[in-house]
Amino acid sequence: MGGPIEAGESYLDYNATAPLRPEALAASVDAMQTVGNASSLHGAGRRAAEKVNRARRQVAGLLNCSPGEVIFTSGATEANNLALQISYTAGRSLVTSPVEHPAVLAAARALTRDHPDDLVLLPVAADGLVDLSALDRVLAARSGGTVSLMAANNETGVLTDIRIAAKSAHEAGAVIHTDATQVIGRLPVDVAELDVDFLSLSAHKFGGPQGVGALYVRRGARVLFRPLLHGGGQERGWRAGTLNVAGIAGLGAAAEAARISMEEEAARIAVLRDRLESQLLRNVPGCRINGRPDQRLPGVISITFPGVPADAVLAAMPDVAASDGSACSSGAPTPSHVLLAMGLSREDADCTIRFSLGHATTSSEIEHAAQAVVRAVAQVRSAMT
Repeated sequence: MGGPIEAGESYLDYNATAPLRPEALAASVDAMQTVGNASSLHGAGRRAAEKVNRARRQVAGLLNCSPGEVIFTSGATEANNLALQISYTAGRSLVTSPVEHPAVLAAARALTRDHPDDLVLLPVAADGLVDLSALDRVLAARSGGTVSLMAANNETGVLTDIRIAAKSAHEAGAVIHTDATQVIGRLPVDVAELDVDFLSLSAHKFGGPQGVGALYVRRGARVLFRPLLHGGGQERGWRAGTLNVAGIAGLGAAAEAARISMEEEAARIAVLRDRLESQLLRNVPGCRINGRPDQRLPGVISITFPGVPADAVLAAMPDVAASDGSACSSGAPTPSHVLLAMGLSREDADCTIRFSLGHATTSSEIEHAAQAVVRAVAQVRSAMT
């Protein structure tokens, strides 16, 4: 069985999707070979249901919550939409930030379309940190509401102190949701310690299959029961539809594997990231790193090559998988909303590439990528003169 990359290539786009972990592949294949609808009461159905229940326990173990607080979804986009749908009440505030993933920003705008004053976007500093002191001021002027802030930014890797945000939200009578898609499986996340009401995750960001995720809903959270999907009442009515047993089994296996290896992986990945970053800063004149360097994910680099369009650099190094922004908005005619919110010019935003490392990244990939980037930037600069 082949690995995540071909010989002579570097896959550095984990924030878009991570290579499938062997444990997740094995669990998914095993589930695919198991006949039975997990909602059926006969033997085959019960065996399928046990695979789902095992995965629910594995995800709960990664989050330090009860299995009953885990709702399986098609991914973080659905989980984000569901969290905001059940927590937002018209006429109350919905506080988020301008650097959130489109799955949160678009959902927030849709929900507040008839009450635009309900939506509040917190300011963001040039280093990518959300101004949490502004959160206190916003909540002090409003009664209750919903706060939704991502735990780690998908473009810069910058971390938000969700514990502080949760404390402010609860003191003001608001509920809080965090899109933890990029941090789950990469850094420890304890929902009890964070004190969040909702948390979204997606399997494919940490080595599980695409098309499956989960929403953590804290038991006793003050929300209205408003599911996005209506039907057979699966997932205790929160998310109707026949359960994706193979995907869920893969999610659970990836969660278990990540929980066991996370500390060692994070340390190793940080070393590789720093190696790539130092080589680029040393060998590419004028480039600069975006985001708070001491408060970001261990495997993310957002780097600007002034005057050198990112799409041209990526085209000049087809054997290096990286991104000029979020995979969910690639091909969009506008620059990254995250970088613009941080104060970058449109030109610099268009000249920025994201490299993201993960559990299967190797030293040889880093060396290959460093050399390829240096050559590609020089090639594009030469062609532009």
